[in-house]
Amino acid sequence: MSENKSFEIKAEQRQSWWSITMVWAGAMICVSCLMVGGVLGNSLTLGQVAMSVIIGYGIIAAYMSLIGMQSCDLGLPTAILAGGALGAKCSKYVVSAILAIACIGWFGVQSAVCGISFSAMFLQIFNVDIPTWISIVFWGVIMLVTACYGFKGLKMLNTIAVPLLLVVCVYGLILALVNNDGMNAIAVYQPAINMGMVFGINYTIATFALGGVISADYCRFAKNRKDVVKSSFIGVIPAGFLILMIGAILTIVTGQYDISAVFVSFGSPVLGILGLLALICGTWTTNVTNAYTGGLALSVMLGIDEKKSKIPTAAAGICGIIVALVGALAAAGFYAVFQNFLSILSALIPPLAGIMIADYWILGKGDKDNFKVIEGLYWPGLISLIAGILVACSTGGTFASYFPGLVQALPILNVSFFVGPINGIVVSLVLYAILGSIIKKK
Repeated sequence: MSENKSFEIKAEQRQSWWSITMVWAGAMICVSCLMVGGVLGNSLTLGQVAMSVIIGYGIIAAYMSLIGMQSCDLGLPTAILAGGALGAKCSKYVVSAILAIACIGWFGVQSAVCGISFSAMFLQIFNVDIPTWISIVFWGVIMLVTACYGFKGLKMLNTIAVPLLLVVCVYGLILALVNNDGMNAIAVYQPAINMGMVFGINYTIATFALGGVISADYCRFAKNRKDVVKSSFIGVIPAGFLILMIGAILTIVTGQYDISAVFVSFGSPVLGILGLLALICGTWTTNVTNAYTGGLALSVMLGIDEKKSKIPTAAAGICGIIVALVGALAAAGFYAVFQNFLSILSALIPPLAGIMIADYWILGKGDKDNFKVIEGLYWPGLISLIAGILVACSTGGTFASYFPGLVQALPILNVSFFVGPINGIVVSLVLYAILGSIIKKK
Protein backbone atom coordinates (compact mmCIF):
# COMPACT_ATOMS: atom_id res chain seq x y z
CA MET A 1 0.00 0.00 0.00
CA SER A 2 3.00 2.32 0.40
CA GLU A 3 3.16 3.26 -3.29
CA ASN A 4 -0.57 4.08 -3.17
CA LYS A 5 0.01 6.85 -0.64
CA SER A 6 1.09 9.23 -3.39
CA PHE A 7 -2.46 9.05 -4.82
CA GLU A 8 -4.18 9.63 -1.48
CA ILE A 9 -5.99 12.96 -1.19
CA LYS A 10 -5.21 14.79 2.05
CA ALA A 11 -7.59 16.91 4.12
CA GLU A 12 -6.21 20.19 2.77
CA GLN A 13 -6.83 19.02 -0.83
CA ARG A 14 -10.53 18.38 -0.32
CA GLN A 15 -12.99 20.40 -2.39
CA SER A 16 -16.55 21.63 -1.93
CA TRP A 17 -19.38 19.33 -3.02
CA TRP A 18 -20.45 21.97 -5.55
CA SER A 19 -17.08 21.73 -7.35
CA ILE A 20 -17.53 17.97 -7.79
CA THR A 21 -21.16 18.52 -8.84
CA MET A 22 -20.01 20.82 -11.64
CA VAL A 23 -17.56 18.18 -12.88
CA TRP A 24 -20.38 15.62 -13.13
CA ALA A 25 -22.73 18.12 -14.78
CA GLY A 26 -20.04 18.99 -17.32
CA ALA A 27 -19.52 15.32 -18.13
CA MET A 28 -23.26 14.87 -18.72
CA ILE A 29 -23.74 17.79 -21.11
CA CYS A 30 -22.33 16.55 -24.41
CA VAL A 31 -23.23 15.74 -28.01
CA SER A 32 -23.44 12.00 -27.31
CA CYS A 33 -26.11 12.55 -24.63
CA LEU A 34 -28.08 14.75 -27.04
CA MET A 35 -27.85 11.89 -29.55
CA VAL A 36 -29.15 9.37 -26.99
CA GLY A 37 -31.97 11.80 -26.21
CA GLY A 38 -32.76 11.84 -29.93
CA VAL A 39 -32.89 8.04 -30.04
CA LEU A 40 -35.22 8.00 -27.04
CA GLY A 41 -37.40 10.71 -28.60
CA ASN A 42 -37.84 8.57 -31.69
CA SER A 43 -38.65 5.46 -29.66
CA LEU A 44 -40.76 6.57 -26.67
CA THR A 45 -43.35 9.12 -25.63
CA LEU A 46 -41.92 12.19 -23.89
CA GLY A 47 -43.38 10.98 -20.58
CA GLN A 48 -41.61 7.66 -21.00
CA VAL A 49 -38.36 9.45 -21.90
CA ALA A 50 -38.58 11.51 -18.71
CA MET A 51 -39.23 8.47 -16.51
CA SER A 52 -36.49 6.45 -18.22
CA VAL A 53 -33.95 9.20 -17.60
CA ILE A 54 -34.91 9.66 -13.95
CA ILE A 55 -34.83 5.91 -13.22
CA GLY A 56 -31.67 5.25 -15.26
CA TYR A 57 -29.62 8.09 -13.83
CA GLY A 58 -31.05 7.40 -10.37
CA ILE A 59 -29.57 3.89 -10.53
CA ILE A 60 -26.21 5.25 -11.68
CA ALA A 61 -26.15 7.97 -8.99
CA ALA A 62 -26.87 5.31 -6.35
CA TYR A 63 -23.98 2.99 -7.21
CA MET A 64 -21.57 5.82 -7.97
CA SER A 65 -22.38 7.22 -4.50
CA LEU A 66 -21.35 3.91 -2.89
CA ILE A 67 -18.07 3.86 -4.83
CA GLY A 68 -17.60 7.58 -4.24
CA MET A 69 -18.07 7.28 -0.48
CA GLN A 70 -15.41 4.58 -0.37
CA SER A 71 -13.01 6.81 -2.30
CA CYS A 72 -13.85 9.71 0.01
CA ASP A 73 -13.06 7.56 3.07
CA LEU A 74 -9.74 6.36 1.64
CA GLY A 75 -8.81 9.26 -0.66
CA LEU A 76 -7.87 6.86 -3.48
CA PRO A 77 -8.85 6.55 -7.19
CA THR A 78 -10.70 3.70 -8.91
CA ALA A 79 -7.61 1.92 -10.27
CA ILE A 80 -6.29 1.47 -6.72
CA LEU A 81 -9.59 0.82 -4.93
CA ALA A 82 -10.27 -2.08 -7.31
CA GLY A 83 -7.26 -3.80 -5.73
CA GLY A 84 -9.33 -4.51 -2.65
CA ALA A 85 -11.48 -6.93 -4.63
CA LEU A 86 -9.05 -8.08 -7.34
CA GLY A 87 -5.62 -7.91 -5.77
CA ALA A 88 -2.84 -5.40 -6.35
CA LYS A 89 -1.38 -6.87 -9.56
CA CYS A 90 -4.73 -7.30 -11.35
CA SER A 91 -5.88 -3.84 -10.34
CA LYS A 92 -2.61 -2.12 -11.20
CA TYR A 93 -2.14 -3.63 -14.63
CA VAL A 94 -5.44 -5.04 -15.94
CA VAL A 95 -7.96 -2.53 -14.56
CA SER A 96 -5.65 0.43 -15.11
CA ALA A 97 -4.98 -0.66 -18.70
CA ILE A 98 -8.69 -1.07 -19.50
CA LEU A 99 -9.53 2.33 -18.00
CA ALA A 100 -6.60 4.00 -19.76
CA ILE A 101 -7.38 2.53 -23.19
CA ALA A 102 -11.10 3.30 -22.90
CA CYS A 103 -10.57 6.90 -21.78
CA ILE A 104 -7.80 7.59 -24.31
CA GLY A 105 -9.98 6.15 -27.07
CA TRP A 106 -13.00 8.25 -26.11
CA PHE A 107 -10.78 11.33 -25.87
CA GLY A 108 -9.74 10.69 -29.46
CA VAL A 109 -13.30 10.17 -30.68
CA GLN A 110 -14.56 13.32 -28.93
CA SER A 111 -11.62 15.38 -30.24
CA ALA A 112 -12.37 14.20 -33.76
CA VAL A 113 -16.08 14.99 -33.42
CA CYS A 114 -15.24 18.48 -32.17
CA GLY A 115 -12.58 19.16 -34.82
CA ILE A 116 -14.58 17.86 -37.78
CA SER A 117 -17.77 19.66 -36.72
CA PHE A 118 -15.88 22.87 -35.93
CA SER A 119 -14.31 23.01 -39.41
CA ALA A 120 -17.63 22.26 -41.12
CA MET A 121 -19.55 24.85 -39.08
CA PHE A 122 -16.84 27.49 -39.45
CA LEU A 123 -16.97 27.08 -43.24
CA GLN A 124 -20.76 27.32 -43.25
CA ILE A 125 -20.93 30.38 -40.98
CA PHE A 126 -17.87 32.41 -42.04
CA ASN A 127 -16.98 30.81 -45.39
CA VAL A 128 -13.47 30.11 -44.07
CA ASP A 129 -12.06 26.66 -44.73
CA ILE A 130 -9.97 25.38 -41.79
CA PRO A 131 -8.35 22.00 -42.47
CA THR A 132 -9.93 19.34 -40.29
CA TRP A 133 -6.62 18.12 -38.91
CA ILE A 134 -5.77 21.61 -37.64
CA SER A 135 -9.10 21.86 -35.80
CA ILE A 136 -8.61 18.41 -34.27
CA VAL A 137 -5.10 19.20 -33.03
CA PHE A 138 -6.04 22.69 -31.82
CA TRP A 139 -9.07 21.67 -29.76
CA GLY A 140 -7.45 18.43 -28.64
CA VAL A 141 -4.50 20.38 -27.22
CA ILE A 142 -6.79 22.96 -25.56
CA MET A 143 -8.74 20.17 -23.84
CA LEU A 144 -5.54 18.38 -22.86
CA VAL A 145 -3.98 21.49 -21.29
CA THR A 146 -7.08 21.88 -19.11
CA ALA A 147 -6.87 18.24 -18.01
CA CYS A 148 -3.17 18.60 -17.12
CA TYR A 149 -4.13 21.08 -14.40
CA GLY A 150 -5.86 18.20 -12.64
CA PHE A 151 -8.99 18.61 -10.58
CA LYS A 152 -8.47 22.36 -10.29
CA GLY A 153 -8.53 22.69 -14.07
CA LEU A 154 -11.73 20.65 -14.30
CA LYS A 155 -13.34 22.70 -11.53
CA MET A 156 -12.52 26.05 -13.18
CA LEU A 157 -13.68 24.92 -16.61
CA ASN A 158 -16.97 23.45 -15.46
CA THR A 159 -17.82 26.31 -13.11
CA ILE A 160 -17.76 28.65 -16.11
CA ALA A 161 -18.84 26.39 -18.97
CA VAL A 162 -21.73 24.43 -17.44
CA PRO A 163 -24.05 27.38 -16.60
CA LEU A 164 -23.19 29.00 -19.96
CA LEU A 165 -23.88 25.81 -21.86
CA LEU A 166 -27.18 25.25 -20.08
CA VAL A 167 -28.36 28.76 -21.00
CA VAL A 168 -27.34 28.26 -24.64
CA CYS A 169 -29.06 24.86 -24.86
CA VAL A 170 -32.31 26.13 -23.33
CA TYR A 171 -32.26 29.18 -25.62
CA GLY A 172 -31.73 26.95 -28.66
CA LEU A 173 -34.59 24.72 -27.58
CA ILE A 174 -36.93 27.72 -27.23
CA LEU A 175 -35.94 28.97 -30.71
CA ALA A 176 -36.57 25.54 -32.20
CA LEU A 177 -40.00 25.33 -30.56
CA VAL A 178 -41.02 28.82 -31.66
CA ASN A 179 -39.82 28.50 -35.25
CA ASN A 180 -41.19 25.04 -35.92
CA ASP A 181 -44.62 25.20 -34.26
CA GLY A 182 -43.01 22.94 -31.72
CA MET A 183 -45.72 22.89 -29.05
CA ASN A 184 -48.27 21.48 -31.49
CA ALA A 185 -45.77 18.89 -32.73
CA ILE A 186 -45.12 17.76 -29.17
CA ALA A 187 -48.82 17.70 -28.25
CA VAL A 188 -49.71 15.23 -31.01
CA TYR A 189 -46.48 13.22 -31.03
CA GLN A 190 -46.47 9.44 -30.80
CA PRO A 191 -43.45 7.28 -31.76
CA ALA A 192 -43.92 5.07 -34.82
CA ILE A 193 -42.86 2.06 -32.72
CA ASN A 194 -42.86 2.34 -28.93
CA MET A 195 -39.82 0.45 -27.65
CA GLY A 196 -40.87 0.54 -23.98
CA MET A 197 -39.39 1.74 -20.71
CA VAL A 198 -36.76 -0.99 -20.34
CA PHE A 199 -35.28 0.13 -23.67
CA GLY A 200 -35.22 3.73 -22.42
CA ILE A 201 -33.62 2.85 -19.08
CA ASN A 202 -31.02 0.68 -20.83
CA TYR A 203 -30.05 3.45 -23.23
CA THR A 204 -29.91 6.05 -20.45
CA ILE A 205 -27.64 3.95 -18.25
CA ALA A 206 -25.37 3.22 -21.21
CA THR A 207 -24.49 6.92 -21.50
CA PHE A 208 -22.83 7.05 -18.07
CA ALA A 209 -22.26 3.49 -16.84
CA LEU A 210 -18.49 3.99 -17.20
CA GLY A 211 -18.66 7.38 -15.48
CA GLY A 212 -20.36 5.82 -12.47
CA VAL A 213 -17.50 3.36 -12.00
CA ILE A 214 -14.71 5.95 -12.28
CA SER A 215 -16.51 8.27 -9.84
CA ALA A 216 -13.80 7.48 -7.28
CA ASP A 217 -11.28 9.53 -9.28
CA TYR A 218 -13.29 12.67 -8.46
CA CYS A 219 -15.23 11.83 -5.27
CA ARG A 220 -11.94 11.24 -3.42
CA PHE A 221 -11.78 15.06 -3.29
CA ALA A 222 -15.07 15.25 -1.32
CA LYS A 223 -14.95 16.35 2.31
CA ASN A 224 -17.38 13.72 3.60
CA ARG A 225 -19.83 11.02 2.54
CA LYS A 226 -22.78 13.42 2.53
CA ASP A 227 -21.01 15.61 -0.02
CA VAL A 228 -20.42 12.55 -2.23
CA VAL A 229 -24.13 11.71 -2.30
CA LYS A 230 -25.15 15.33 -2.95
CA SER A 231 -22.66 15.79 -5.79
CA SER A 232 -23.60 12.47 -7.40
CA PHE A 233 -27.36 12.95 -7.42
CA ILE A 234 -27.40 16.71 -8.08
CA GLY A 235 -24.57 16.57 -10.61
CA VAL A 236 -25.93 13.68 -12.68
CA ILE A 237 -29.74 13.64 -12.61
CA PRO A 238 -30.75 17.30 -13.31
CA ALA A 239 -28.10 17.89 -16.00
CA GLY A 240 -28.66 14.46 -17.56
CA PHE A 241 -32.44 14.92 -17.52
CA LEU A 242 -32.24 18.33 -19.16
CA ILE A 243 -29.79 17.37 -21.92
CA LEU A 244 -31.55 14.12 -22.87
CA MET A 245 -34.95 15.81 -22.89
CA ILE A 246 -33.57 18.59 -25.10
CA GLY A 247 -32.20 15.97 -27.50
CA ALA A 248 -35.57 14.18 -27.54
CA ILE A 249 -37.63 17.35 -28.09
CA LEU A 250 -35.28 18.69 -30.78
CA THR A 251 -35.54 15.38 -32.65
CA ILE A 252 -39.34 15.46 -32.49
CA VAL A 253 -39.59 19.10 -33.56
CA THR A 254 -36.69 19.54 -36.01
CA GLY A 255 -35.67 16.00 -36.96
CA GLN A 256 -32.15 16.39 -35.50
CA TYR A 257 -30.75 16.17 -31.98
CA ASP A 258 -27.65 18.38 -32.36
CA ILE A 259 -28.26 21.79 -30.74
CA SER A 260 -25.28 23.34 -32.56
CA ALA A 261 -26.68 22.28 -35.94
CA VAL A 262 -30.08 23.71 -34.98
CA PHE A 263 -28.49 27.11 -34.30
CA VAL A 264 -26.64 27.06 -37.62
CA SER A 265 -29.83 26.11 -39.50
CA PHE A 266 -31.39 29.48 -38.67
CA GLY A 267 -28.88 31.18 -41.00
CA SER A 268 -27.84 33.94 -38.58
CA PRO A 269 -24.10 34.45 -37.93
CA VAL A 270 -24.82 35.33 -34.29
CA LEU A 271 -26.84 32.16 -33.77
CA GLY A 272 -24.17 30.24 -35.68
CA ILE A 273 -21.57 31.45 -33.18
CA LEU A 274 -23.80 30.26 -30.33
CA GLY A 275 -23.92 26.89 -32.09
CA LEU A 276 -20.13 26.79 -32.19
CA LEU A 277 -20.03 27.71 -28.50
CA ALA A 278 -22.42 24.87 -27.67
CA LEU A 279 -20.34 22.42 -29.70
CA ILE A 280 -17.02 23.45 -28.13
CA CYS A 281 -18.22 23.67 -24.51
CA GLY A 282 -20.21 20.45 -24.77
CA THR A 283 -17.21 18.50 -26.03
CA TRP A 284 -14.66 20.27 -23.83
CA THR A 285 -16.37 19.72 -20.47
CA THR A 286 -16.78 16.02 -21.23
CA ASN A 287 -13.43 15.32 -22.83
CA VAL A 288 -11.22 16.72 -20.09
CA THR A 289 -12.54 13.97 -17.79
CA ASN A 290 -11.42 11.38 -20.37
CA ALA A 291 -7.89 12.76 -20.42
CA TYR A 292 -7.73 13.19 -16.64
CA THR A 293 -8.95 9.68 -15.84
CA GLY A 294 -6.82 8.15 -18.61
CA GLY A 295 -3.74 9.90 -17.26
CA LEU A 296 -4.55 8.85 -13.70
CA ALA A 297 -4.95 5.21 -14.77
CA LEU A 298 -1.60 5.37 -16.58
CA SER A 299 0.03 6.84 -13.46
CA VAL A 300 -1.21 3.93 -11.35
CA MET A 301 -0.19 1.34 -13.93
CA LEU A 302 3.31 2.78 -14.35
CA GLY A 303 3.80 3.56 -10.66
CA ILE A 304 4.24 7.29 -11.26
CA ASP A 305 3.66 9.64 -8.32
CA GLU A 306 0.47 11.67 -8.81
CA LYS A 307 2.48 14.86 -8.28
CA LYS A 308 3.98 14.04 -11.67
CA SER A 309 0.64 13.06 -13.22
CA LYS A 310 0.84 15.83 -15.83
CA ILE A 311 3.27 13.63 -17.76
CA PRO A 312 0.99 10.57 -18.11
CA THR A 313 -2.03 12.86 -18.64
CA ALA A 314 -0.20 14.58 -21.47
CA ALA A 315 0.78 11.18 -22.89
CA ALA A 316 -2.85 10.02 -22.72
CA GLY A 317 -4.07 13.15 -24.47
CA ILE A 318 -1.42 12.99 -27.20
CA CYS A 319 -2.33 9.35 -27.89
CA GLY A 320 -5.98 10.41 -28.09
CA ILE A 321 -5.19 13.19 -30.57
CA ILE A 322 -3.23 10.72 -32.71
CA VAL A 323 -6.24 8.39 -32.67
CA ALA A 324 -8.44 11.30 -33.77
CA LEU A 325 -6.09 12.21 -36.63
CA VAL A 326 -5.76 8.61 -37.81
CA GLY A 327 -9.53 8.30 -37.81
CA ALA A 328 -10.01 11.56 -39.73
CA LEU A 329 -7.52 10.47 -42.41
CA ALA A 330 -8.60 6.82 -42.58
CA ALA A 331 -11.56 5.22 -44.32
CA ALA A 332 -15.04 6.50 -43.53
CA GLY A 333 -15.89 3.42 -41.47
CA PHE A 334 -12.98 3.82 -39.06
CA TYR A 335 -14.90 5.60 -36.33
CA ALA A 336 -17.78 3.15 -36.46
CA VAL A 337 -15.38 0.23 -35.99
CA PHE A 338 -13.37 2.03 -33.33
CA GLN A 339 -16.44 3.11 -31.36
CA ASN A 340 -17.65 -0.49 -31.47
CA PHE A 341 -14.33 -1.52 -29.92
CA LEU A 342 -14.65 1.13 -27.22
CA SER A 343 -18.26 0.10 -26.55
CA ILE A 344 -17.11 -3.48 -25.98
CA LEU A 345 -14.35 -2.24 -23.69
CA SER A 346 -16.80 -0.05 -21.77
CA ALA A 347 -19.10 -3.07 -21.32
CA LEU A 348 -16.31 -4.76 -19.35
CA ILE A 349 -16.16 -2.03 -16.70
CA PRO A 350 -19.60 -1.71 -14.95
CA PRO A 351 -19.41 -5.17 -13.23
CA LEU A 352 -16.27 -3.86 -11.56
CA ALA A 353 -18.60 -1.67 -9.47
CA GLY A 354 -20.32 -4.79 -8.13
CA ILE A 355 -17.21 -6.39 -6.65
CA MET A 356 -15.94 -3.06 -5.29
CA ILE A 357 -19.26 -2.38 -3.53
CA ALA A 358 -19.45 -5.92 -2.14
CA ASP A 359 -15.86 -5.82 -0.90
CA TYR A 360 -16.17 -2.50 0.94
CA TRP A 361 -19.81 -2.29 2.00
CA ILE A 362 -20.84 -5.92 2.54
CA LEU A 363 -17.69 -7.78 3.60
CA GLY A 364 -15.88 -4.70 4.92
CA LYS A 365 -19.02 -3.23 6.56
CA GLY A 366 -18.19 0.21 5.16
CA ASP A 367 -15.24 0.63 7.53
CA LYS A 368 -12.05 1.97 5.96
CA ASP A 369 -9.97 0.08 8.53
CA ASN A 370 -11.25 -3.17 7.00
CA PHE A 371 -10.08 -2.26 3.51
CA LYS A 372 -7.12 -4.32 2.35
CA VAL A 373 -5.27 -4.66 -0.95
CA ILE A 374 -3.62 -8.06 -1.14
CA GLU A 375 -0.56 -8.75 -3.24
CA GLY A 376 -0.95 -10.62 -6.50
CA LEU A 377 -4.37 -11.78 -7.67
CA TYR A 378 -7.52 -12.37 -5.60
CA TRP A 379 -9.50 -15.16 -7.29
CA PRO A 380 -12.97 -14.51 -5.80
CA GLY A 381 -12.86 -11.03 -7.30
CA LEU A 382 -11.68 -12.17 -10.71
CA ILE A 383 -14.26 -14.99 -10.93
CA SER A 384 -17.06 -12.63 -9.86
CA LEU A 385 -15.93 -9.96 -12.33
CA ILE A 386 -15.82 -12.39 -15.26
CA ALA A 387 -19.28 -13.74 -14.36
CA GLY A 388 -20.64 -10.19 -14.18
CA ILE A 389 -19.12 -9.30 -17.56
CA LEU A 390 -20.62 -12.40 -19.21
CA VAL A 391 -24.07 -11.62 -17.80
CA ALA A 392 -23.85 -7.92 -18.70
CA CYS A 393 -22.82 -8.67 -22.29
CA SER A 394 -25.30 -11.50 -22.84
CA THR A 395 -28.35 -9.77 -21.34
CA GLY A 396 -27.45 -6.32 -22.68
CA GLY A 397 -27.03 -7.36 -26.32
CA THR A 398 -23.28 -6.77 -26.53
CA PHE A 399 -22.52 -10.26 -27.84
CA ALA A 400 -25.49 -10.09 -30.24
CA SER A 401 -24.38 -6.71 -31.61
CA TYR A 402 -20.69 -7.35 -32.07
CA PHE A 403 -20.31 -11.14 -32.26
CA PRO A 404 -23.38 -12.46 -34.14
CA GLY A 405 -21.55 -15.60 -35.29
CA LEU A 406 -20.68 -16.51 -31.72
CA VAL A 407 -24.28 -15.95 -30.61
CA GLN A 408 -25.54 -18.15 -33.44
CA ALA A 409 -23.31 -20.96 -32.18
CA LEU A 410 -24.10 -20.29 -28.50
CA PRO A 411 -27.63 -18.82 -28.19
CA ILE A 412 -27.24 -18.62 -24.41
CA LEU A 413 -25.01 -15.56 -24.99
CA ASN A 414 -28.05 -13.56 -26.07
CA VAL A 415 -30.72 -13.58 -23.37
CA SER A 416 -32.50 -10.22 -23.34
CA PHE A 417 -33.32 -9.21 -19.76
CA PHE A 418 -33.68 -5.80 -18.09
CA VAL A 419 -30.48 -3.65 -18.30
CA GLY A 420 -27.22 -5.40 -19.19
CA PRO A 421 -24.75 -3.27 -17.16
CA ILE A 422 -26.97 -3.35 -14.07
CA ASN A 423 -27.43 -7.11 -14.39
CA GLY A 424 -23.65 -7.44 -14.50
CA ILE A 425 -23.20 -5.29 -11.40
CA VAL A 426 -25.78 -7.27 -9.42
CA VAL A 427 -24.33 -10.67 -10.41
CA SER A 428 -20.74 -9.67 -9.66
CA LEU A 429 -21.81 -8.12 -6.34
CA VAL A 430 -23.79 -11.15 -5.12
CA LEU A 431 -21.22 -13.69 -6.29
CA TYR A 432 -18.33 -11.80 -4.70
CA ALA A 433 -20.23 -11.46 -1.43
CA ILE A 434 -20.70 -15.25 -1.37
CA LEU A 435 -17.19 -16.23 -2.48
CA GLY A 436 -15.53 -13.55 -0.38
CA SER A 437 -17.30 -14.70 2.78
CA ILE A 438 -16.13 -18.29 2.13
CA ILE A 439 -12.57 -17.49 1.06
CA LYS A 440 -11.14 -15.00 3.53
CA LYS A 441 -8.40 -12.60 2.45
CA LYS A 442 -4.89 -13.48 3.51
